[in-house]
Amino acid sequence: MFQRKLGEFVCKHRKVILIVALLLLIPAIIGMKLTRINYDILVYLPEDIETIQGENILSEEFNMGSFSMIVLENMKTKDIVQLEDKIKEIDNVEKVIGIADVIGTSIPIKMIPDEIKDKIYKDGDTVLLATFKEGISSDTTMKTIETLRKITTEQCKISGMSATILDTRDLSNSEIAIYVVIAVILCIIVLQIALDSYVAPIFLLVNIGIAILYNMGSNIFLGQISYITKAISSVLQLGVTMDFAIFLYHSYKAEQKNYKDKNKAMAEAISKTMVSVMGSSLTTIAGFLALCSMNLTLGKDIGIVMAKGVLLGVICVITVLPAMLLTFDNLIEKTRHKEIMPKFMGIKNFTIKHYKAIIVIFIVILPIAIYGYTHTEVYYNLDKSLPDTLKSVEANQALQEKFNIVSAEVLLVDKDIPDYKVNEMLDKIEEVEGIEWTLGYSKIAGNIPESMLPQDISSNFKNDKYQMIIINSKYEMATDELNHQITKVNEIIKSYDEKAILAGEGPLMKDLVEISDHDFNSVNIVSIGVIFIIMIMVLKSISLPIILIIVIEFAIFINMGIPFFTNTTLPFVASIIIGTIQLGATIDYAILITTKYISNRKNGKEKKEAVGEALESSISSIIVSGLCFFGATFGVGAYSKIEMIGSLCTLMSRGAIISMVVVISVLPAFLIVFDKLICKTTSKMRV
Repeated sequence: MFQRKLGEFVCKHRKVILIVALLLLIPAIIGMKLTRINYDILVYLPEDIETIQGENILSEEFNMGSFSMIVLENMKTKDIVQLEDKIKEIDNVEKVIGIADVIGTSIPIKMIPDEIKDKIYKDGDTVLLATFKEGISSDTTMKTIETLRKITTEQCKISGMSATILDTRDLSNSEIAIYVVIAVILCIIVLQIALDSYVAPIFLLVNIGIAILYNMGSNIFLGQISYITKAISSVLQLGVTMDFAIFLYHSYKAEQKNYKDKNKAMAEAISKTMVSVMGSSLTTIAGFLALCSMNLTLGKDIGIVMAKGVLLGVICVITVLPAMLLTFDNLIEKTRHKEIMPKFMGIKNFTIKHYKAIIVIFIVILPIAIYGYTHTEVYYNLDKSLPDTLKSVEANQALQEKFNIVSAEVLLVDKDIPDYKVNEMLDKIEEVEGIEWTLGYSKIAGNIPESMLPQDISSNFKNDKYQMIIINSKYEMATDELNHQITKVNEIIKSYDEKAILAGEGPLMKDLVEISDHDFNSVNIVSIGVIFIIMIMVLKSISLPIILIIVIEFAIFINMGIPFFTNTTLPFVASIIIGTIQLGATIDYAILITTKYISNRKNGKEKKEAVGEALESSISSIIVSGLCFFGATFGVGAYSKIEMIGSLCTLMSRGAIISMVVVISVLPAFLIVFDKLICKTTSKMRV
C-alpha cells in the first residue's frame, strides 16, 4: 500500500526530510522576494474589451500609458512654470499640460474665455495634467509618483489611479506582517485549548509556515500576483490547512495506544491521514480552482495561488510535520497537559433530540437569508476601500471640490473629422446629464485666434491617426449614474465615428462592474458543480452531495445576507469570491460527519445512533478547525485599514463560524430526516 510505504519512508528519513525542507526555504524566500505584486485590479480585465484597446492606443499613439491630475493651490505663475519644468525632467513623464500649455503665456488670464478658464483655473488654484509613458500600475509609474511627491510642496496634491495604487501598496506592505502575527497568536490560543501539549501547536504552525513560504515562493512562476492575493493567501492557507495538521497529530496520538514503536504509530497515522484528507483537500482545491472560471482574471490569480497552497499544505502535513513531531517527540511529551477542549456531548444530544425543530428553524431562516443574500449591496469604487487620510484620497477630494473633476474620461476619434463636426458631437455630449465639460483641440482652436496658439498645442491633442478629447463627469466612478452616462456618450460618439473609443478609468470601471456581475453568478455555479462531482466520487452517493451543498450554501446565504440587515456595503471582490471560498473551505466539516455516518450505517447501526456517533466523534475536530479558520482571519478583518482585505477576512471568519454551527446542527437533522433516501441512493448502504 502506497500510503503505508510513504509513512515508513518519512519516519525512516525524518532528519533528511527536515534538512531538505529547511534548504528549500532558501529558493522559496528568493522566489517570494522576486515575485512582483500588482496593486491595480483593472489589470485583470480581459485584453479584448474596447476600453483596454483604448488604453493601448493612448499608450502607443500618444505615449500616454497613464496620467495624473495635480491640484496647485495659490501658486504664482512663475512658480507653476518652474514646477512644470521640474516635472518634465522626470524620465517617465511624457507631457505636463497646464493653463500656459493650453492657451500660451502671451494671453492674460482675464482674456481667456470662461468656458476654458473655469475648467483649469479657479480662485487662484489651477490643475496640471501630467501624462506618463508607462501604465497605471507599472513600477516606473509608482516611482514617478513618489518623485512627484518629493519635488512638490504641500500646495500640490497628486490625484489619479496611480497615486491611489501607490498608497494602497504602501499601506498593504505596512500591514501584511501584522496580519500574520495576529493570525498566529489567535491560532496558538485555539490550539493550546485543543491540543494536549504546550509546544505541539508551535510545530503545527511552523509546518504550515513552511508550506506558506513554499507557496509564496512558487508564485514566481506566475510572474506576479495581486496584493489582495498576497494579503489573504497566507492567513487563508493557515486557516484551511490547519485541520489537516490537527488530524495527523490526533491520529498519531491515537496510534501510540496501538503501537509501542513511535515510528510505526506515525507511519500508520500518515497512512490514515492521507486517506482522510484526500477527499476534503480535493473539494477545497476544486473550490479555489473554480475561481479560475472568472472573466476577471483576479479570480485565476487567487484560485491558482490558494489551490497550490492547499496542495503544498497537504504535502507538508504528511512529510515535514511527521518528521518534526518524531524529532521533537521528547519535548512534546515533557510539555503535555490535560486537554482543555470539552467533548461537547450536550450539543450532540441537543441536536439529535431536537432535529425536527432544527429543520423548522432552517425552513424559517432560509428565505430570510436568501433575501438578504440577493439584496446585499456592493461597491466598485476602489477609493472607498481606503482610509480618507491617504494623500491620494485627499487629492481626489480636492480635485472634486475645487474643479468638480470626479471622473475624467478620454475620447479617441478619427483625426480627419472636421472641427465643426467634433464640436457638434461635444455639444451633444455636454447635454448628457452629469457631464461637466469637454476639452479638445477643436474647442481651444475655436475660442483663441490661431496666430496666438502655441505651436505644440496640436500635438497635445492630435497625432496622425487620432484626436484626443478629455471629458469630465460629476458622477463618481463605478456608480449606476456614471455607467448609464457612459452608455449615452458611447451612443453619441459612435454616431460620428464607429471606431471611436471611450477610454479612461470611468469606462474601465464600467467594464469591471459588468464583468464582475457576470462572474458573481458563473463562479458560484462552477464551484458548486465541480464540488458536487467530486463528492459523488468520494461519497459514492447521489443524494448526499446535494444535502451537503444545501447545508453549506445555507451557511453562505446567512453570511452574505447579514450585510444587508446591518446596512453594510461590500467591496465587489468580496461578494464574488467569498461564496466559493466558504464552500470549498468548510465543506470538509460536512464530509467528516457524513463519511462517519455512512460507515456507522453500513455497520448496521440505527439512523439516530449512526448520526449521533458520527457527530460525537467529529464535533471537536470541526469546532477546532472552525475556530482556527476564524482565528486566522478575524484579526486581519478587524485590523486592516484596507476595506477590500478587511471585508474579505471578516466574511471568511464569520463564514467559518456559521458553517461550523450549521454543520453540527442542520446536517445531522438532514441525515436523520432523509436517511431512507440516502440509503437508497448511496453505494452499499441498506435501510
